[in-house]
Amino acid sequence: MARQERGVRTRRNILETMAGLINEVGYEAATISMLVERTGLTRGALYFHFSSKEEMARGVLAEALTSEGVREQEFKLQEWVDIGMLLAYRLPREPLMSAAIRLSIDAKARNVLGTRWPDWVDLGRDLLTEAKRRGELLPHADPWSVAKLAVGSWTGVQLVTEALPESAELVEEISALYQLLLPNVATAGVLARLDTSPRRAEQLARSIPGAASETVHVPAT
Repeated sequence: MARQERGVRTRRNILETMAGLINEVGYEAATISMLVERTGLTRGALYFHFSSKEEMARGVLAEALTSEGVREQEFKLQEWVDIGMLLAYRLPREPLMSAAIRLSIDAKARNVLGTRWPDWVDLGRDLLTEAKRRGELLPHADPWSVAKLAVGSWTGVQLVTEALPESAELVEEISALYQLLLPNVATAGVLARLDTSPRRAEQLARSIPGAASETVHVPAT
């Protein structure tokens, strides 16, 4: 059991180190030699856990697709909002998540690794489909179309927020996005009871074991 726990910690350390390199220098410039130097592991130890740099990067990508911290709510629309708000709160604070987003928007990395955007759209579509079944969505709101639009808009807001130093914190900008989007898809009775506040995202994040609560500066690539 102790050996298994060490293996889990080592694997996590490799992923976190890989994420740090991606945030600092980008996927293409990150090398196994850099990982060896920063982790203190041998190449053999690295390759015991991951067969290649590409597999490590895919492990980082997998971290972004999560509903961790989201609890069952009265409205499925609230759960859908909570997922996006939580990601916005955690991304600037957790290098693994920020690196996963960088991999998704890096055209060269995307050609090699693929992207999790289709998975995000599918996750949103499933929640929105259930929301529509429960009468939470307006008749014209198509779950797949709304999910796709939301993922694209979320990503765009994240990129612009990072590029413009005068922007508010990402979670505040994403809160504003939902406040603009939801009146066009949610029924009036449900809309009035949805919480899109950044404070809610922070409270949900604090329930996640090991989740960071302080802002971590992520250098631009």
